[in-house]
This record gives sequence, C-alpha cells and structure tokens, in this order.
Amino acid sequence: MVTAPAQPVAGDGIDWGLHGTWHWRGLACHWRVLGDPSDPPLLLLHGFAASSGHWRHNVAGLAAAGWCVYGLDLIGFGGSDQPALHLDNRLWARQSAAFLQQVVQQPAVLLGHSLGGLVALSAAVFSPEWVRAVAALPLPDPSLVMAIPRRRPPWRRRLQRLVVHLLCRLLPLELLVPLIARTPLLDLGLQSAYNQPVLGDGELRRLFARPARRPTAAWALRGMSIGMALRPRGATAEALLARLVQPLLLIWGEADRLVPIEVAELIASLRPELRLERLAGVGHCPHDEAPEAFEALLLPWLEGLQEAGT
Repeated sequence: MVTAPAQPVAGDGIDWGLHGTWHWRGLACHWRVLGDPSDPPLLLLHGFAASSGHWRHNVAGLAAAGWCVYGLDLIGFGGSDQPALHLDNRLWARQSAAFLQQVVQQPAVLLGHSLGGLVALSAAVFSPEWVRAVAALPLPDPSLVMAIPRRRPPWRRRLQRLVVHLLCRLLPLELLVPLIARTPLLDLGLQSAYNQPVLGDGELRRLFARPARRPTAAWALRGMSIGMALRPRGATAEALLARLVQPLLLIWGEADRLVPIEVAELIASLRPELRLERLAGVGHCPHDEAPEAFEALLLPWLEGLQEAGT
C-alpha cells in the first residue's frame, strides 16, 4: 500500500522531491521521486547511516538528463522503520525489488552509494528481471579483501553465531548511538568519509543525526551488525559479482580512506570487462563531494544504456 505523497520541496537540499510512504511486510518505508513519470526510472540507494536525502546534489541533474529519479530509504535508515530484525543486503535487495515491482512498476537502473552499491548488486543478482544495470560508488564488502571459506563445519557456524550475538548484545548501543548523534563524534565520522572539509555543513549533519536520534536506532544498528556478519557466502560481493549479468559501472574516489581504491582494483580483477572510473582527490562520497565531476562520468554511461536499449 502506498500513501499519498507529500507536497514537493523546492531546491537541491536533503528534502528534495515528492515524498511518500510505502508499506512492505508490515514496515513503513520512506521514498521520494523527482522527474517526469514517463521518463525511464533510476533508483537511488544510499549508504550506511544515510538516507535518500544524501543524493541532494544529484537529483536535479539526473532529472534534467531525462530520468525519473526515485530515492528509497532502506529499512533501518532515514525515514523508514527501524525494526529489531536481522538486516543484511539480501533483505534490502528484496525491499528494493519489491519497491520496483509495486511502486515504480517497471525495471530500473540502480545507483548505489557504498552499502547501497552492495544492495544494488544484490538486487540485480537476486531479481534480475527488475534491474537493468548497476552503478556503485564505491562497492564495499569485507569479502573482497578477506578470504571466506566456501564450506564451514556446523560447529564453526554455530560458534560464529554465538560469538556475534554475544558481542552485539554486550555493546551498549542504546547509549552509544545517541551519544554519537549529539556530540562532535558524528562530525569526526562524517569528515572521515570526505576528503574536503565538511565540518560546517549543517544540512549534512542533520541528514545523519536525525535518524540516529530516534529511540529505535540502536535496534537497527544491532540488527545490521548481526545480519551482515552472519551472511552466507552467496550474499557476499565476491560471489554476487560472479553471477551478475547486467552492465556494471564503478565510480571510486582515489582519496577514499574508508574503502581504498585498491578494493576497486581487486573488483576489476574479478570482472575485467567492467567500467571503473576514478576521481582524483575525492573521498568516500563522490556524489556529494564532487557532484559535477561525478555526473560527468555517470551521465554518459546512462545515455549509453538508453542508446543500447539495455
């Protein structure tokens, strides 16, 4: 069920577009849209702790280029519900595919930032009929730099589940998450994702602080920590890349301290045919830190998809 969207908000800020609420599996999911409904759809998927508002500097240009731009807040983040469930890229991929089926009602190109890139890749593999192509900026996953055994004995799997659950239950997230959201620790965390100074960007700070201040934020963080740690190997980026059949574009900041450019080179070794674009002097959030340079790389690729009828 989809509620009537709110009134549009002018400008390129974090409140861009027409807003709506879509209910999936009993959970309220916040979404937004900007552009002509007759244009081909482009679904934006945000990164960890962010929301669809993080695409604030990109939606106007994408809509002007002839795309109907949708933004979806993944469960646990932004304006969507923050349930006490195990959250991982498989669940978010199902959420994204269901959104395309029930709200967009046609296949779309998926553009994902960081965690959103992994979700976009997962949706493309698990629901290929709804995903035309994937662009990720960047694509993080520990499986790309850590060897994960193909088979583990049952006792080892049980021990891993026990340790992960114990550690996540012992962490006082109900105290830590609000503390981080209300102190300069949040500013330090944000700055680590950018190569240029962002400490005076109050809008960016609000984007991350508002969801973290909700009383259910710790539930979502704990559920994500457990869910992502206990994923099967088939849900990791390395395994997903081997199964991907759609076109894939990677855009990577060469000054990314969170997911270094060396990870992009590892991915390129797994899929030599993919297109890898680098942005010099840019950190972990190229779409927000260098939007013009980012769009200069993305828009020709999107135009090529349209010309090829992909």
